[in-house]
Amino acid sequence: MDTTDTLTQPMPIRRDSVRVATLLGLVALADFLIFGYAPGINLFLFALAVCIGILLSARRPPSPSKAALLLGFLALASAPLLEAPSLIGVALCLGALMSVALVSARLMPRRLTAVPLVFVRFALIIPLRLAESISKYLAMPGRRFSFTGVRQGIGLWIMPLVLAAIFVSLFATANPLIEIALRSIDFGLLLQLLDPWRIGFWMMIAIVVWAMLRPRLNRRGVRPQPDRGFMIVPARNAPLGHASLLRSLALFNAVFAVQTLLDLVYLWGGADLPAHMSHAEYAHRGAYPLIATALLAAGFVLIAMRRGGPGDHSPLIRGLVHAWIGQNVLLCLSSMLRLGLYVEVYSLTELRVAAGIWMSLVAIGLVLILLRILFNRSNKWLIAANLVSLIAVLYISAFIDFSAFIARFNVAHSREISQEGPPLDLAYLSSLGPSVIPALDLYLSRLPDHMVAQRNEALSVRFYLVRDFEWRPRGWRSWNFRAARLQANLLAPAAIARSDENGDNRHDKPIQDR
Repeated sequence: MDTTDTLTQPMPIRRDSVRVATLLGLVALADFLIFGYAPGINLFLFALAVCIGILLSARRPPSPSKAALLLGFLALASAPLLEAPSLIGVALCLGALMSVALVSARLMPRRLTAVPLVFVRFALIIPLRLAESISKYLAMPGRRFSFTGVRQGIGLWIMPLVLAAIFVSLFATANPLIEIALRSIDFGLLLQLLDPWRIGFWMMIAIVVWAMLRPRLNRRGVRPQPDRGFMIVPARNAPLGHASLLRSLALFNAVFAVQTLLDLVYLWGGADLPAHMSHAEYAHRGAYPLIATALLAAGFVLIAMRRGGPGDHSPLIRGLVHAWIGQNVLLCLSSMLRLGLYVEVYSLTELRVAAGIWMSLVAIGLVLILLRILFNRSNKWLIAANLVSLIAVLYISAFIDFSAFIARFNVAHSREISQEGPPLDLAYLSSLGPSVIPALDLYLSRLPDHMVAQRNEALSVRFYLVRDFEWRPRGWRSWNFRAARLQANLLAPAAIARSDENGDNRHDKPIQDR
């Protein structure tokens, strides 16, 4: 038999093999860090690991400086997860990972106005990317899936496995060390890996991570290009023509002027309302409907000031639109003032905080519409600018402990402390979670001595909140700054004294569990 001394060159490692190995490593890391543990710093660490995996598995790995910049961007965007885990923080982190993936794959557009559409096209393909890659792999020559091949492959392993099991049992009988090693195997731990919830978690992580490692954009439908030689010009008397818009804007400005004048007199001027109506009722009835009015007005302005429409050629229509937008901005400010008046009477809640933030975003959106008209920008610019403002507000909000803020506000403005406003709603405060404990300590330190019933109720609420906080999942994976700050607050001498007082109070007079 003739042999040759020539060795074949080793085949280079394919980039897909690196991605598959990275995917398996990240799924295993997610199981180690996240599955079965409370969210905390583990989410931040896993996001950094995914970012590193994206950079290492890119077709053209970025330069060290660019890689460091992208990793720093991801860390900054995911910083809210260090403060406290939240849906907003997870959404910001996922958006940052999508950005890193698009930049690494050179799919990120250079124009800011094109970024929202690219993100939408990327998000649409994420759930299908792994299945698409598997189907392409199986469609390759020699990789076709068939049950006959699977059955034959399993059949080839039956005899080796049976014989190996027999040999192992014989060795265990002959060697006590092997017997001890076999008995020490925890088959319960192996069965835990077959937990359907765990497998589902692996699949979810694999789907999202694979889309990040192999980014691709959803195909856009081919839009027919309009014939520039033929243009439909709306008639002057059409529903959205010059005459109709002129009359609509004149009428809308007049109607809004009445509402604006009433707000200037009763809200901003502080004039006396009719005998049967309070400022709180006046504020409550108008806070939310006026925001809906502003949104409808914004939609009408976008239609009225479309490119090529009557607003582009009529200075009068443009002036009426500017005046109407100004009235809508004032309407949003009045809605925020209404909300403030209502809070003074009925205290602060999470829904009212969200309403205030939403009103601010609507006001910003109206100002951006005005800037779009003044600088003749496109609707893509308007969408991108609104997204930037929304992301900025969400990012800042992710660092704010709204439960603690609401509790401090309600305590400071409660009737027991400030001699004004509503009594402190301790039942609502208890529903906000352990973050309100420092505010409760402030309330107890300033509460007059003669209010024994309020003190006992506050001590009871504090006791159960501390108990719930102490029963939280522990471990380094679940650590976050917010819980660490609260833990340090509870270990302060004043808080320990308050806890002892709470225990003495419960010993003297037990309070039933609610």
